[in-house]
Amino acid sequence: MSASHSTAATASSAASAGTADYESLAARFRPIFDRIAAGAADRERDHRLPYAEIAELTAAGFGAVRVPVADGGAGASLPQLFRLLTELAAADSNIPQALRGHFAFVEDRLVAPAQRDVWLARFVAGEIAGNSWTEVGAVKIGEVGTQVGPVAGAPAGEFRINGTKYYSTGSIFADWIDTFAQRTDNQVKVIAVVNAHQSGVTHRDDWDGFGQQTTGSGTSTFVEAVVEEENVFDFDTRFKYQTAFYQAVLLAVLAGTIAAAERDVATEVRNRTRIFSHGNADSFAADPQILQVVGEVSSQAYAARATVELAARALQDAYEGAFLGDVVEEERRNDVAELETAQAQVVLTDLATRATSNIFNALSASGVSQTKNLDRHWRNARTAANHNPWVFKARIVGDYSVNGRLPPRVWAIGQGPTPKV
Repeated sequence: MSASHSTAATASSAASAGTADYESLAARFRPIFDRIAAGAADRERDHRLPYAEIAELTAAGFGAVRVPVADGGAGASLPQLFRLLTELAAADSNIPQALRGHFAFVEDRLVAPAQRDVWLARFVAGEIAGNSWTEVGAVKIGEVGTQVGPVAGAPAGEFRINGTKYYSTGSIFADWIDTFAQRTDNQVKVIAVVNAHQSGVTHRDDWDGFGQQTTGSGTSTFVEAVVEEENVFDFDTRFKYQTAFYQAVLLAVLAGTIAAAERDVATEVRNRTRIFSHGNADSFAADPQILQVVGEVSSQAYAARATVELAARALQDAYEGAFLGDVVEEERRNDVAELETAQAQVVLTDLATRATSNIFNALSASGVSQTKNLDRHWRNARTAANHNPWVFKARIVGDYSVNGRLPPRVWAIGQGPTPKV
């Protein structure tokens, strides 16, 4: 299934249909990307979270690239955003994933009319949002342990939120936390946007995965934390292409990781002086077999970028569909975005893990030195690819191809039924 990709904005009030020239936009951030890339391997080796790097990006307006120019942002389209995220991932794949929740919340505020201007102004001012959705413990699918609502004695319009979340990627860097919760007064599932700068909110950098180690993921805990009623939104009003959007950020992470692997293996081959007696040339840089390996990785990086671009176009169509006033067409575009990001995930999972492993075929034993830290590319690709298991996505895509069954656009994770003994 593919979309008929339109290029113009569908409504003058639509936030971003691509008013920015990409090269001019990217030029603003590439010097920062270069500085980020220079320290990426050391940050990961020493487990130093990229506080300063994210602060520099947001100060330069990176968090507001999707905000319309008229509102103080860069007016980037979704294909432009995902090209930027791919370039950033090539510098340090942890950072776009750390900002994944932020850009999703920006997208939601672009589409939803509630407090739109208030939030866009915050993004332009450099404020960023984190992500806090996954419950800790044996919570059954469909249940929400994190609770938010009014409490006796609190000022009018002031709620309290209590709960614990894991995989709260980016929240440790954030000013606001986009939190999935349930209201205590009417049991409606909501998004509570919690101010991170208060004593009732704590974060632990306790993500123990072997890759993507500096995304700031881990546990977020809310204990009687304050959240204003105006910042509690019914989940049913969330932007409809959200799961496709979240997946597309991970696609950009994978594409950028392959690009980083290509860059680093090319540098290693170019600078290597030792050769093997049974090789094919007087230098690794002239050996056709070694060049073939590097060329394959480069081609895989190209294919990955193209895949992200196609998925981003489908997302742009879904975004524009929110302003059409045609529910049937809007739903069709959202289904297309879900399917195309799923197809892309199935392809890029294999492509990225193979490419980041194959770079070692162009190197010798010295290539696995922990000092060089080249294995981080495979570890990061493998970790990013493990989000939202691709095997389920492949089955969903196949079910559409064979039976015309549309994909689910919202899903959850939780405890399964207790096995019968």
